[in-house]
Amino acid sequence: MKIQKGNLRICHKGHEYYKSSNCPTCPTCEQENKPDNGFLSVLSAPARRALESNGITTLQQLSEISEKEILQFHGMGPASLPKLKAALQTNGLAFKN
Repeated sequence: MKIQKGNLRICHKGHEYYKSSNCPTCPTCEQENKPDNGFLSVLSAPARRALESNGITTLQQLSEISEKEILQFHGMGPASLPKLKAALQTNGLAFKN
């Protein structure tokens, strides 16, 4: 017997998916929108969306904000900080103090 988790939903592009929460994000669309390279490509979808929704799409923009501020973004967790720090350091940048 197959156990179904969540309710069947269909996104605006016609992808079918199941969700048990009220989150409207389609997993297929999320995968299609994931960058192939750059610092955003190494983040989880919620962390990536958190940065993008706050207008942070470049390392320069990321360096203008503190770690404490980043962690206040909905969807951003402490597991993403080491990845972000590494990307900044690789490019000679750091979080704002």
